[in-house]
Amino acid sequence: MTEAARIAATAGISVEAPRAADGVPHGQPVLDRLVALLDLEKIEEDIFRGVSPKQSSLRVFGGQVAGQALVAAGRTVPPERGVHSLHAYFIRPGDPSVPIVYEVDRIRDGRSFTTRRVVAVQHGKPIFALSASFQLVEAGVEHAEEMPVVPAPEDLPTQGELVTEELKAKFANITTRPRPIDVRYVTEPAWVSRETGPRDARNQVWMRADGKLPDDPLLHVCVLAYASDMTLLDSILARHGVYWGTDNVLGASLDHAMWFHRPFRADEWVLYDCASPSASGGRGLATGRFFTQDGTLVATVVQEGLLRILD
Repeated sequence: MTEAARIAATAGISVEAPRAADGVPHGQPVLDRLVALLDLEKIEEDIFRGVSPKQSSLRVFGGQVAGQALVAAGRTVPPERGVHSLHAYFIRPGDPSVPIVYEVDRIRDGRSFTTRRVVAVQHGKPIFALSASFQLVEAGVEHAEEMPVVPAPEDLPTQGELVTEELKAKFANITTRPRPIDVRYVTEPAWVSRETGPRDARNQVWMRADGKLPDDPLLHVCVLAYASDMTLLDSILARHGVYWGTDNVLGASLDHAMWFHRPFRADEWVLYDCASPSASGGRGLATGRFFTQDGTLVATVVQEGLLRILD
């Protein structure tokens, strides 16, 4: 894909895109824009360039830069080696109006493992740093935690069905963006009900890419990395009965780690079971587990976020 085509693909949503119950574009055309967003341009050996969608907010979505950085790393690794972990730091807010340059450092190519480091750069400064490890498929011991008992995604309302006109006006920065990821809330989101007050430090959603993805395993991992930055920190806010946009909460992702345990498809339903074990010092820690519909644990996430309650 040329740079011009890539920018065009992420610049807007075509009129053919279906609309959710609240009028927001979704479905295959919107998912295709996400795939284009992750299709980085190679500008030099181990140097790639990515862009942000026209609908971006004041800063680049953390899941986007994480997904793009993982694509950059994966493009330098033999396809038979799948990513099994990533560790990343969000250093500066990303500027959605200019491209992001991803510089890949080939740390190690071993017999079984490959290690890459990626730095995302804008305006001559790093905004994000990621280390990722890839491994040849091996046999070994097997065990996994069981999936919580929750309603099936087909029995839950879509995000568009939850958004009233009042909520759409109040949370315009969240509720009006095109949705490449179909999210079904198991635990009622705080932006729907403000009367419940503090709850358990837990948030559960079903999610999947809203359409059909190509069969490239790296792409499915990168789409899940993109989606993993959605709803995770909500588990912290739920414990304190506050939410972005309605309370004076300042938040941002600080670091992010993922471990990929088993194969999966990001265009099939996965349960994202998130919880927060601790919050202190203006920061909150959240953990997440991804399960397929048959109960298989496929990935684990840990993220620390900046959370300040302003006066």
